[in-house]
Amino acid sequence: MRTISADRVVPVAGPPIERGALSIGDDGRIAAVGAAADLGEGERFDDAVILPGFVNAHSHLEYAAYAGFGDGLSFAPWIGLHVARKRRLEQADMEAMARLGAAACLRSGITTVGDCSFSGAAAVACVELGLRAIVYLEVFGTDAGALSGFEEKRDRIDGALSDRVRLGVSPHAPYTCTPALYEVCAALGLPVATHLAESEAELEYLRSGTGPWEALADYLVAPLGSSAITTLAALGVLGPNLVAAHCVQVTADEIALLAETGTHVAHCPRSNALLGCGVAPLAALREAGVSVCIATDSPASTPSFDMFDELRAAVMAARARERRPDALTTADALELATLGGARALGLQHDVGSLEPGKQADIAVVSLVDSPFLPWEDPVGAVVLGGSPDRILATLVAGEDRYRRGGTTWHASTSGAQRARGRMLEA
Repeated sequence: MRTISADRVVPVAGPPIERGALSIGDDGRIAAVGAAADLGEGERFDDAVILPGFVNAHSHLEYAAYAGFGDGLSFAPWIGLHVARKRRLEQADMEAMARLGAAACLRSGITTVGDCSFSGAAAVACVELGLRAIVYLEVFGTDAGALSGFEEKRDRIDGALSDRVRLGVSPHAPYTCTPALYEVCAALGLPVATHLAESEAELEYLRSGTGPWEALADYLVAPLGSSAITTLAALGVLGPNLVAAHCVQVTADEIALLAETGTHVAHCPRSNALLGCGVAPLAALREAGVSVCIATDSPASTPSFDMFDELRAAVMAARARERRPDALTTADALELATLGGARALGLQHDVGSLEPGKQADIAVVSLVDSPFLPWEDPVGAVVLGGSPDRILATLVAGEDRYRRGGTTWHASTSGAQRARGRMLEA
């Protein structure tokens, strides 16, 4: 039995516990949550908060070294640039970048990812670094032949799959996958993830084949002639087994469909802002009963896997869009990045909150020398004042996977930098 304690324990499923503690069993699960006076202090973290590890339900670990590529480009040429540069990479490059991405997640207090993986390298990285994951292997095109690529990737990573690293499938988006391919993917019986309703230019192409995306037609499938959300709902693809990333450009009727079908939405505000796609109607989604979580996307479209930065972006964007400060509270934001992400991945019974019987997936955040000490509200202090530099420890199944000052990933960093250099070659 291992015990850790801090000034506050924030279970998410209940109110913060002053001078709280956690007891962790030998099976890697939480045995008890309560006051340190009752459980003992064990390893004590002063001026710190113990949280459930973040559940990042939409990431691309393999893009960890893509930061800044095409900054300022509109969505269509930005995608084109990334496609061209990705072709210069080999599998070893993808694995090196995925390792760096997994390390960056752990350093940010992220313990679980729902990763859309182009090559499958994310599965290898998560196993090596101890990150919990659903790895959604990406597919593109029509139903004919597309699954052969999926099967090849699945066979490549088969040895990496376990109870901690599970397999999913990701029909990439309605502009790169036909409705028939979505149906084929849904029929596999695996968790499904996709990109949906991200930009106005995307919607214009899907409806009429016109607009800025005409220049990318060689990379895309034929336009649907209708709303992608309506089309996927009619096919029975939407539902509680699907995580839809973004959903920025959605109508009231489409929001109602997402709610009725139990489809999960991964809200990625930094990505949407930096690519000029807009601000997702988070308040409307939540008020309609849509299952929403907060996720980082990847450094291809955001600067980092920094979940704290993502939380603040979500809070500010929601309040700015609705013009009211209660549009998203810091407590709500934290719930969306923990238990909300767990629900999206179907893992809410194992992770996302600090409760007896759940996996001991934990982040310890220091508030030393921050303007939030002494704190009025530990949740607000963590959401508004947290950062990867303040993470003292990240535990997965009760095992240390990151310690500030004691964990280095020099090999992953150098390998990812070499891969980035390959992409930048003329």
